[in-house]
Amino acid sequence: MVESFVRELAQLIVKHPEYVVVERHNIADKFDEIVIYTHKEDAGKLIGKEGRMINALKTVISGCKAKDGISYRVNVRSAGEDE
Repeated sequence: MVESFVRELAQLIVKHPEYVVVERHNIADKFDEIVIYTHKEDAGKLIGKEGRMINALKTVISGCKAKDGISYRVNVRSAGEDE
């Protein structure tokens, strides 16, 4: 549910929506990481000026914690970026 929401929102923001891939990784009990992979041109758009866009996204996602009890960490990476 959270992944599809993040994917659809990210696709509305970026210039190359076909490159948006969202993955969810379980880090620990009740803690997941959401990684948004996007075209290198669009990473800055998702982060936003002074991180405002990504912080707004994190705020919306934090509302999901009330429903499922899981905390989320959100990261943005370029599609070709090494981990």
